[in-house]
Amino acid sequence: MGTVFCSGGSPSNGEGVTLTPVLLNVYDLTPLNNYVQWLGIGIFHSGIEVHGSEYGFGAHDFPTSGVFEVEPKTCPGFLYRCSILLGHTSMPLAEFRTFIESIATEYHGDTYHLISKNCNHFTDDVSKQLTGKPVPQWVNRLAGLGAFCNCLLPESLRLPAVKQITEYQGLSEDGSESFSVVTTATHDPLESDDADQDRHLLSGGELTIVKEPSR
Repeated sequence: MGTVFCSGGSPSNGEGVTLTPVLLNVYDLTPLNNYVQWLGIGIFHSGIEVHGSEYGFGAHDFPTSGVFEVEPKTCPGFLYRCSILLGHTSMPLAEFRTFIESIATEYHGDTYHLISKNCNHFTDDVSKQLTGKPVPQWVNRLAGLGAFCNCLLPESLRLPAVKQITEYQGLSEDGSESFSVVTTATHDPLESDDADQDRHLLSGGELTIVKEPSR
């Protein structure tokens, strides 16, 4: 299911331009993956790692950025599976930050859909723009099976890979709109609500929403 990449030094393109690795970090969304992966399917979350940070896409109820940044290989609520080298980019950090903020305008939290616009569609889009290559098909194969599979999935697995619950707080001191974000992941309905809250609610600093460019 792809090549696991062990990071080393960044290569050059022969003209003195440093090439930065573009990695796909893949996570298991459910323990069922251990039983169905031999069929070539599974339910996965993925994030793109570039310049030492990982970027993913999750859902909330507002027409604002659903793109978030986390420490690589530590997306809360999921079990890290592997990293895959997708290619390299010559974008320096500052240019990449502008790029990821721009693409956040196309991935609002209220547009998330498990079949048509999920976290793996996001990483596939970013990979194509940075390297010209898609992510491996197996990462998002379940979505490729379409609405038929969506009907068969348990309700708990039809939830977004990462669910941001955003509370509007009005205007901040500088006059801009202010939001607070708490993030949860899909959960086992057999567990108590208190246990689920203790395990999934994030403290500050674990996840940062990528802001869209100022208009």
